[in-house]
Amino acid sequence: MTRPPGGSTGGDAAWDISFLRPGLLATAAAAVVAAPVAGVVGGWGSAVAVLAGAATVAVFFCVSAVVIARAGRIDDSLALPAALGTFLVKALVLFLVLGSIPEDGWLDRLALAWTVIAATFLWSGVQARWVWTRQLYYAPPPSPPSAAPSASAAGAGGVPRPDPEKPASRG
Repeated sequence: MTRPPGGSTGGDAAWDISFLRPGLLATAAAAVVAAPVAGVVGGWGSAVAVLAGAATVAVFFCVSAVVIARAGRIDDSLALPAALGTFLVKALVLFLVLGSIPEDGWLDRLALAWTVIAATFLWSGVQARWVWTRQLYYAPPPSPPSAAPSASAAGAGGVPRPDPEKPASRG
């Protein structure tokens, strides 16, 4: 990919992280509903595990989004290595956290693990919907048409030049 004269390859608009708000809101809403249910069914350990699992997923998605966006703002080609690196670090941290919780402890490991899985699917669905319903520009959006044709668009004698993107009329 060649760089434009300004040095940036895509601008900051391509690395927008405004999808974090809907993801955080959906995860918080699901946790607010699921924690009391888990508390009634499995006790305080399950309720706290649901909250901890939802918080873990929210933090992991936010951290990876910020890291990938910062890497992409530096150079577009750094986005994939940043995404893969943060995924590897997040997986290792999650395995260490789940492995460090004792089996017979007060925190319900099974509820925590299932909450992490469910919250990940929820967050991924919310993020996918955000992408599908939002108009994303891969290049700067076109400027609105002006009322009067500019001097550069007019040919000799003030006759407008044909638009090269439209086919010529035959007659």
